Amino acid sequence: MSSRKRSLRSGAGILAVVAIALVAYTCDEPEFDNRSITAQADSPSDDPPTARRQMLDELRKAHAMPRHTSDGGGRAWLTLDEGEAAVVGATSANAWTIVYEAGPEGIVEGGFVRLTVPRFWGWSSAQTFEPTYPGYTTASTDADGVSLDAEVAPEFWVDFRIRGRALAEGERVTIVYGAGPGLARADKYAEHDSRLWISVDGDGDGFPVLLEDSPSLDIEPGPPAQLVLTLPSTAKPGETVTLHLALLDAYGSAGTEFVGDVELAVVPDGLAAPAKVTLTPEDGGALRVELEVEESGVYRVLGRATSGDDEWLATSNPLLVESNVAPIRWADLHGHSNLSDGTGTPDDFLTYARDIAGLDVVCLTDHDHWGMLFLDENPHLWDQIRATATSYNDPGTFVSLVGYEWTNWIHGHRHVLYFEDDGDVLSSIDPDYETPAQLWDALRGKGALTFAHHSAGGPVATNWDYVPDPEIEPVTEVASVHGNSEAPDAPYRIYSALQGNFVRDVLDKGVQFGFIGSADSHDGHPGLAGLASPSGSGIAALLTDDLTRRGVYDALRARRTYATNGPRIILRAAIDTHKMGTTLPESDSDQTALLFLRAIGTAPLAGIEVIRGGETIATIPGEELWDLATTVELEPLRAGEYVYVRVIQVDRGTAWSSPFFVEASAD
Repeated sequence: MSSRKRSLRSGAGILAVVAIALVAYTCDEPEFDNRSITAQADSPSDDPPTARRQMLDELRKAHAMPRHTSDGGGRAWLTLDEGEAAVVGATSANAWTIVYEAGPEGIVEGGFVRLTVPRFWGWSSAQTFEPTYPGYTTASTDADGVSLDAEVAPEFWVDFRIRGRALAEGERVTIVYGAGPGLARADKYAEHDSRLWISVDGDGDGFPVLLEDSPSLDIEPGPPAQLVLTLPSTAKPGETVTLHLALLDAYGSAGTEFVGDVELAVVPDGLAAPAKVTLTPEDGGALRVELEVEESGVYRVLGRATSGDDEWLATSNPLLVESNVAPIRWADLHGHSNLSDGTGTPDDFLTYARDIAGLDVVCLTDHDHWGMLFLDENPHLWDQIRATATSYNDPGTFVSLVGYEWTNWIHGHRHVLYFEDDGDVLSSIDPDYETPAQLWDALRGKGALTFAHHSAGGPVATNWDYVPDPEIEPVTEVASVHGNSEAPDAPYRIYSALQGNFVRDVLDKGVQFGFIGSADSHDGHPGLAGLASPSGSGIAALLTDDLTRRGVYDALRARRTYATNGPRIILRAAIDTHKMGTTLPESDSDQTALLFLRAIGTAPLAGIEVIRGGETIATIPGEELWDLATTVELEPLRAGEYVYVRVIQVDRGTAWSSPFFVEASAD
């Protein structure tokens, strides 16, 4: 048998990690460049302008690279005092000692042990050049005749190369991360199972393999710093609704140690709510409060929490109560755990979505081939995601979908959603699924849907030359933590925007799809990612009374959706008797249409804009009202046109209706 093999744990290959440096995500909003972006130097001329061909080639090379049986050998652990748990506070400064013990084949001279600290989100960079700086890292060995050379890749890892002779089985290397007076700072987001990754190049070829059981830590949240109140957006008189109340830390993490009273008030009267609720240590800073709906109206809950001299105030999102109200279900269909490049476990992610953010629908979409361990190389991780999603799915109460992100560096990223317990990871680096058309063909008949992500720019823009398949891609994402991809004049425009690649440009070409927002949260806070994002976030409103996987699928297929960049704005729009997302017949030559609009904000409204065929045809001043209803008379609708609505608050919170489409001419 060959002494070399491909490892299923090759996610820490040097080329894959270097790739992260090439696309470090940013939430800043640079000035929009009106010039077209030219092809990058590593992209052939027939690639889309933002394609990263070299990155794809490197990922494929690392994937195909055979691994020696000594790669990834051995074990590693944190040294702790007796009775001490591997638990630290968010942003706390510490020194961590990791012991690595060589496996049966040892490490040849010239091989190395690598420490990789989590790239996201706030860990001190591991470094060996300045003892007084945070993240200073040292290593020593108990092996006679062996010395260690430190080699640093800035911000990501430190390699300790074996010199003098091979490191034999059972011999140890001791690594201290945070060895200097500056110590090392932990993640700013609370999470379970945050890894200090150890990987081993046993044969000295430069390609290490991860120790999947690398030492892990639990990160506890900081002290309470904000009160968040979340209501459903719709209800009928006589129903009972749930208020999600949470005392979160400064970065939006749950599980704070708040104990005490929270005073509540409803504005205006019409909900039966307690004047005060009390949180105990067992509540972990979060509570569900049941409220009885008494009569029609628009309601908000005000909250005041105190602890000593500290005080936190909050106002909930609006609740619309009407006897014939159409339910709004809030969904976050894109986010990451530490199984790729986010924080927290799948359980952490789904628990936050359900119990803290009060979402109705959620999907964890870790990357197919990105992060430390890849889903397409580690089927057990995909099994874990599917099993977790299945265990949280509770039809009628909370819908959890199975999904992943198709992380394509040529044609753009898409999230893939399944509406059953089963589904495959069709890898973006697999030549069989490397184009959107191949992906859609493979998904056809499986009840799956895809959505383009950060389509106008960001790390890689969507290649719209592949026209979205209406059966599989009926809606598109217009907002996420990367910014908005709807149009260049909307708030929080996406960074590295590509001229002509906005969603409105695609609509102008005759493509029909509805709108959603999705957070793409990496901080473990689905539904509330905007708490720690300077560029907004994203969330989807689904208009359905069927809170099941099938009901969610049907709403998306029918484009009964709208998008916001995070706030739970209530938006109603109809043309005559037609709901948003529908296809209307062409008007008679002189027949006008009536557009009805209502927006209920989470902040005062700056205005409502009506976009028709790529142009803003009407702007209704918000006059800083919180609730605005109006009508707009539309000139006769022509074949192939589209109309949609954009609501902007004074705080730059934005909502977009799905477009209304006019039937294209038979010609």
